[in-house]
Amino acid sequence: MMRKKKRSSSVSVDGGPASLDVPKSKKRKSTGMPSKAAVSDQVPDSVFVHMLQESGVILRLGNMSNEIAVDQVVFQKRLQQHLRKDSRYPSIIQEFISGFETHIEDPEKLRNCLLPCVPRSAGDGDASSNSFQESLVRLLLGVEMLQTMVINTLFEKLPEFMFEGVGEDGLNIPRVIINQLKWLDRVVDFKDLANKLMQLVSVAPIEIQRDIITSLPEILEDSQHGDMARELNALLQENTQLTVPILDALSSLNISTALLAEVRGAVMSTVSAVQLEDLPIVVKFILHSISASDANEVVSDLRKKLELEQCVVFSMLQASQSSGKNKKSTAVPSCSSKDSVALVLEVIKSAVRFQKTISEAWLKAIENVTELEDHKVVDVLVLLILHSTNANQSRRGAERVLRAKVRAGLIQESLLNKTFKGYAQVMRGYFPSILALAQGLLRSPDCCVVPFGGHMYKQAFTAFDSYCQQEVVGSLVTHVCSGVSGEVDVALELLCELVSQKPTEMSQYAVFVKGILDYMENLNPQQIRRLFHLLSSLAFGHDKHGSHIQDDMHIVIRKQLSSAVPKYKRIGIIGAVMMVGSMGARRSKADSQEGGLPKETHRQVTTLLELVRSCSEGSAEAAALYYDELANLLQTCKLDPLVQVWIGKSVLEDFQEDFVVDLGPEIAGLFPFPASVMYNLDEDESQGGIAVNLLPLMSQDVLHRPDNRISASQRNGRHVSPLCLSSFFRLLRLCEEEQHHGDLEEIDALLGCPLILTDMEVVERVESLSKAEREFFCSLLFYTINWFREVVNAFCKQTDPEMKMKVVTRLQNITYLQTLLETCLAASPGYTPPLANFDCESAEVLFPISSTASAKKAKKEPTGKKRKASASKNSSADSTQLEEATEVDESLQDHSEKEKEKEVKVGVSLSLYWPFFRELDVEVMNVLQCGLLSRSILDTELHSKVREEVQLGPSELVFLLEDMCRKLDFSLTAAPAKKAPFLKVKADKTVGFSHLRQKSSKDVAAYCIQLLPTLCTHLENCHNHFQTFLTEKQGVVDALGVDVKEQQLMSSAYQLLLQVLHTTFSWSGFSQPEQRVLLKSALKVLASRLKEEGTDQTLEQLIRQSFEYLLNFRSTVPSLNTALCLTRLLTVLSHYGTSNHSFYREHTASLARHFLCQEWVTVGGAKERGNKHNDALHNLLSIYLDHADDVLKAVEEIAGEGIPELMNAAKDASSRSWPTLSRQTFLVYYKVMMTKLEKSVRKLPPGKQTDSREVQSEKLLTWSLAVRDFHILINLVKVFDSRLVLNVCLKYGRLFLESFLKLGMPLLDYSFKKHKEDVQSLLKTFQLSTRQLHHMCGHSKIQQDTALTNHVPALKKSLEQFVYRVKAMLTLNQCQEAFWLGNLKNRDLKGEEILSQRSQESEEEDEESSQLPEGQNEEEESDAEVKENGHHDEEEETDSEESN
Repeated sequence: MMRKKKRSSSVSVDGGPASLDVPKSKKRKSTGMPSKAAVSDQVPDSVFVHMLQESGVILRLGNMSNEIAVDQVVFQKRLQQHLRKDSRYPSIIQEFISGFETHIEDPEKLRNCLLPCVPRSAGDGDASSNSFQESLVRLLLGVEMLQTMVINTLFEKLPEFMFEGVGEDGLNIPRVIINQLKWLDRVVDFKDLANKLMQLVSVAPIEIQRDIITSLPEILEDSQHGDMARELNALLQENTQLTVPILDALSSLNISTALLAEVRGAVMSTVSAVQLEDLPIVVKFILHSISASDANEVVSDLRKKLELEQCVVFSMLQASQSSGKNKKSTAVPSCSSKDSVALVLEVIKSAVRFQKTISEAWLKAIENVTELEDHKVVDVLVLLILHSTNANQSRRGAERVLRAKVRAGLIQESLLNKTFKGYAQVMRGYFPSILALAQGLLRSPDCCVVPFGGHMYKQAFTAFDSYCQQEVVGSLVTHVCSGVSGEVDVALELLCELVSQKPTEMSQYAVFVKGILDYMENLNPQQIRRLFHLLSSLAFGHDKHGSHIQDDMHIVIRKQLSSAVPKYKRIGIIGAVMMVGSMGARRSKADSQEGGLPKETHRQVTTLLELVRSCSEGSAEAAALYYDELANLLQTCKLDPLVQVWIGKSVLEDFQEDFVVDLGPEIAGLFPFPASVMYNLDEDESQGGIAVNLLPLMSQDVLHRPDNRISASQRNGRHVSPLCLSSFFRLLRLCEEEQHHGDLEEIDALLGCPLILTDMEVVERVESLSKAEREFFCSLLFYTINWFREVVNAFCKQTDPEMKMKVVTRLQNITYLQTLLETCLAASPGYTPPLANFDCESAEVLFPISSTASAKKAKKEPTGKKRKASASKNSSADSTQLEEATEVDESLQDHSEKEKEKEVKVGVSLSLYWPFFRELDVEVMNVLQCGLLSRSILDTELHSKVREEVQLGPSELVFLLEDMCRKLDFSLTAAPAKKAPFLKVKADKTVGFSHLRQKSSKDVAAYCIQLLPTLCTHLENCHNHFQTFLTEKQGVVDALGVDVKEQQLMSSAYQLLLQVLHTTFSWSGFSQPEQRVLLKSALKVLASRLKEEGTDQTLEQLIRQSFEYLLNFRSTVPSLNTALCLTRLLTVLSHYGTSNHSFYREHTASLARHFLCQEWVTVGGAKERGNKHNDALHNLLSIYLDHADDVLKAVEEIAGEGIPELMNAAKDASSRSWPTLSRQTFLVYYKVMMTKLEKSVRKLPPGKQTDSREVQSEKLLTWSLAVRDFHILINLVKVFDSRLVLNVCLKYGRLFLESFLKLGMPLLDYSFKKHKEDVQSLLKTFQLSTRQLHHMCGHSKIQQDTALTNHVPALKKSLEQFVYRVKAMLTLNQCQEAFWLGNLKNRDLKGEEILSQRSQESEEEDEESSQLPEGQNEEEESDAEVKENGHHDEEEETDSEESN
């Protein structure tokens, strides 16, 4: 038995020949075994045995294989002949089978019959000894007359071994029996065999079922594949355990496309229920069975059914269950699930790599998802696959789809987190694609997708190994060194987050980050600040992992501080202060044994601060920057108490010594102007009080300038510059706040203390002063205003009523001084104010040089007039309309010049100078809550007997709102493209926003929402003011006795309030789901102003109530710009709604129309005009046409009614029904109408052959209306023929024509026979327009105006295309004989023939004219140009003949 086991174990499971069988038989024969003829090894004789022996097979007993003495084919032929020639044929066959059945009743004999035979001549070295021999069963199956019975016998025998499994000899008898049926040369009864196999499947255990099913393609004939596929499909629905073998079999069966689709549909339904380990096979079958026609549908369905998230959840559940039983095996299920997911992705990867249709279908399936919650992890993974394979250019498609999805907010960071969390191991293989996508998103000019790229970087750093982390850091460092501002900001922010979240890991790559120090040349101060914060956190962090770069940091800082170049010194100051922030940060007791800063570290901090101070003393700008940076550090970092005390003590002493003096009876010293104590709010302390020593400091500063010659002894004395006053005070204030927890009692005297200035009556005689005196006085005003601004910053959060009153008074001082400053600046052209923001280069501040700008403008004006005059000479400008327009233009110009002269005398705008003012903190806006237009009295009990009353007036309100608008525009408005400009921009737009940039846009938006109730109160007060005013003056805006300045301020406040609301609600963050709560809280404020806040309302209800609340302000808006702000605000609110769109559209259109039909007059009584007015009108008209129910009818109403009224009105008059339409605003109306008309026809659906008659009629009607509007607008050029109008007409005329060719002509193709008259009418109208366009082309060439002739070639091409397209339409409808060719004369705008070409081509004209009908105007111009409109003429004429 031992020998038998050893031999049988070498036999292959599938019944193939074992490599050791033959050698063993040889060995057996050579070791004295009995001879072949020995009776003991042979089976007893019977009909079965006898027949086999005669045919060439000898049956053996025991563990010896049956022997075959002849070739297999010879054996089968002999056996068949013996059976046929036997006298008992055909009964002998049954006896033979009975003998076979009896023989295989013994398991050993059955086993021998199933195993390959051994050649009898193996020991004699015959050539056939090495050839493969089939088993006896296999040989019998090859005999057709025996095959069916042998199969029946085998199937009867198989159940006996069904549940035994693998025997001791390693054989699985059922599997070997099934293998005998494979690859038979011929099967007598395929149907019966298939039935028997399926019957066996229904009763066999699962292992046998799998063996049978996987063998089916090798057993069955091709003709049986279809029927078997149906049975397998049915079986698949019943038993999901057989999914893999069934799919394996189905993929090898040759079945029809229809059946394959049916099977695939059935398989698809099992995807969600299939075992995890079977999922790759299922996905593979589905993807490999796709055809090009159904790829999109199948892939979309597969994407919906593929729930990889559940796979991970299930594996985690399995792991947790197994961990309870056996803690050692916790990771096994998780690994298997990840392996399965990896295999699924490999299957998808293989499919998209080799089949273009599948890669395109995946992209389309992901692209078609329109809801946030419908996106899955598989979407992200497939996009990575498509990007990594780049098969069929799928990389670009994956990038495009990902950008679009992120921009739309459909793929968000939460989905990315889920993908990295559950599939980090799988995603590691796609790291190069993740890195490339993150780089692309971070470099994108679209600010909406940049944060997602940053999130990809963070997740990759967190989830992957050290190699990937190094690549991530290297990529981010590359972004920082790119020099592109937006890219640098985001990359630095990401590096800072990684350092704070993963300090240990990041410390390993500190050397990479340190490399950025070589590229500081391209960084702005804010970026340098962030870079040094990053490096300091790495170098001086609590864990000390990055301490190896400390020495490098100190070397760089000292080198920069010692530089004489201001730019590098600035870098040194910023870097040193940020290092102090990290070294001197407050430590917890766990971090330090003593719970405080170590002595050595404290010494290093103080030494570094002393070094910075000493290095910055020589420059006032450097010293002021040091104070500002230290102040920002105190505001943003928690420093150790010892460091705070050291800074606070030195600051307080130095400030008192340098800038504050005790008030005496007289002020000693020689100054450019007489000294005077001004703006004292503490009158009771006028004697013995303190004052800010501003005028004397400025006088000393003038003496210390390099251009002044003073003695060396005087210069060596300590110099205090007034430039540092505001910065030093800010530092002092923040030190006090930190040490006294927000209480400023120690320095509250500085709020009300006076300044040593001069009498402000100097302003009245400013023009008589010398240039130096004027500039000195202007600087004095700048310093004073900046001091007051810092004082307001300091005390705006104080709650004491007396403090509040003084803050409001200081605001009044600021607004008054600003009016004086405007007058002084107007008299001081070329003056450069002192810097107020020091974290920028002086070159980055835009210096307002009004005189140069006006001189340049004056030089340009004659050129424009000359050009206009020359153009009018050659054009048809002798018409009365143009003369009137020209006269109006000239009168306008004279009027504007007078206004400019008046402005210069009064003052200049300070808007250009705001970078030279100190930045107001966001908290200053709290002053708005002090009561504004309500005339309320601050309840303040002073120590004096007199009760003072202070109120915030219109000037102060406008001042605060202007600053708030600037802040919101900077913080909440989405930045445009962040690409590096080709030329370096001189003005840095971030100047003056240093404090604001430290706050996130969400914080700013939340702060605005806190102020919303106050803003609404002010808005209502403005509304009530103008309502009362209109009631009292009976609607006359420019009535007598009106305070013009107050009305202007109130109007400005009204507009600014609406701008603030519009900017706040336009914040892109509100579209993110996590900010919906913030949006809802903002809408609640507006809705509550309309009606009492009741139960919890839905977002839709709040939007509608807010919309209705704001609509109430329509009756009192004082200017067109204010009206535009209100309309825009309502439009933004309506976009947040998901229903009631018709309500919002209707009311928005009605409101815009109301404003357009209103006459706008300034407070002075003149009509509103100018560029700002025209821009507002353009935007308002665009909103009206965008929201109108029917754009075509709206355009027709204006062009058909409003413009004729204008043409018939007087020179300075406007249209009666549209008062905003005048000769000065005609171009605005014309451009908007042409733009919206072309845009509306571009959205019209093209004509289809399948359209019903009613649909065709409706589309024809729409096109007829559009063509009629186009014809009206084109014909207006005959009256309003300025070059700007012509330019608009040529540009949008071509676009309209192209849309008609693309969308309108297909409709005419299919509608011509059913609606012949309508088509003919439409073409006739359109012909008139195209002819006029042709005349404009001729006019442009005659004028030789480049701006116009640039449009001509493309327009000519479209006109020619139109001709041939009409011919094609007629040919399609069998009316080609109705088309004939003629030539159109070249004419100017008035229809007069252009003579220049007639003289040149008169001969050709004579030849052509003889061939054309009478009454037709022809002249050959040049090939295609002439043919175009000639075709139009003939085609429509012949169309009319056809229709008749």
